[in-house]
Amino acid sequence: MELTLLGTGAPSGLPRPACPCAACATATGTDARAATSVLVDETLMLDLTPGAAFAAARSGHSLAGVRQVLLSHPHDGPPVEVPAGVPQPGRVPDGRELALLTGHRVRAVAMDAPGTGYAVTGPDGQRVLYLPPGGAPAGLEEGAVEPYDMVLADVVRRPDALARLRAVGAVGPTTDVVAVHVDHDVPPGAELRRRLAAAGARAVPDGTTLAVGAYEDVPDVPRRTLVLGGARSGKSVEAERRLEAFPEVLYVATGGSRNGDTEWGARVAAHRERRPGSWRTTETCDLVPLLKDEGAPLLIDCLSLWLTDAMDAVGAWDDAEWADGGERELRARVRELTEAVRATRRTVVAVSNEVGSGIVPATASGRRYRDELGRLNTAFAGECEQVVLVVAGQALVLRG
Repeated sequence: MELTLLGTGAPSGLPRPACPCAACATATGTDARAATSVLVDETLMLDLTPGAAFAAARSGHSLAGVRQVLLSHPHDGPPVEVPAGVPQPGRVPDGRELALLTGHRVRAVAMDAPGTGYAVTGPDGQRVLYLPPGGAPAGLEEGAVEPYDMVLADVVRRPDALARLRAVGAVGPTTDVVAVHVDHDVPPGAELRRRLAAAGARAVPDGTTLAVGAYEDVPDVPRRTLVLGGARSGKSVEAERRLEAFPEVLYVATGGSRNGDTEWGARVAAHRERRPGSWRTTETCDLVPLLKDEGAPLLIDCLSLWLTDAMDAVGAWDDAEWADGGERELRARVRELTEAVRATRRTVVAVSNEVGSGIVPATASGRRYRDELGRLNTAFAGECEQVVLVVAGQALVLRG
């Protein structure tokens, strides 16, 4: 099966008309996107949009062979003219299946938002799932669906849709996930590609023809990632974003409750409210056993608080205890942690503070903590496939 993406943008397109935002201002060239419309083997069209005939011609295709046009979502823009010879578009009721004369079968998939998804099976048995903008499949059951060969979805705005599909086995390691309905939520170009790659997805320019089942372009999700940043830099948001397209994440909070500190409690609550409902949380600094276990992806937030706990345990704040074995014991703890990261089979995203670029602390204990955190970050980063520095909400990839 071949899919030609006549458009890959949101219903309003990208850039949005008259929108002054930075993302729209830079959405030029191959980063400009018409509303999403997909041509399947030149016989089936998913979503008819303005200019579809011209888009097909530009990509070297024709709409003359289209035998069925299906709409996935309500169209609230200007009227769309149906090109001559193309059938009138329609919607399929949820759960119903169409059998086309071309050998394609199309089943309508129920969504949790207005719209209809379509599961398309080609004459050769290859399977594609196409989801409408802002929608995720509803009522999925584990084991009820075999992995699709390709999924076209609104990955940026609904990463939980991808998480749901992964949870039930509908998206597997070789499923090619392609982002469509791309809007101005993320700056186009490198930043969009980076965010999608972290979710195991990719974007392609309008007019691209994809061969279903060609797995060489499926991005590899980094298995171990360290996210560094200063206070309020957006590092935790970046870390959470990297796993929101995956189900059953275990969020490891190393900060504790701090004896009822209300300001700290407000920070913890804000973090908790951002997380998907399917994630579990554990509060512990005992990271090594978690890294040694098999299981769901880990999000560790954060290593700097883990270090504070470790330095408390070895008496690092007292010069005499530090000299009398405390330093040696802390080094052993850091080594044990980094060895566990090296050996782990879990997907891990860890957060840590980058404090070495600011004012030199006025106390010896403050300078000791700064130095030890720098050593810990360096050792941990050495075991990660990807290292990211977040500054003012912008992620800079240092490795990977």
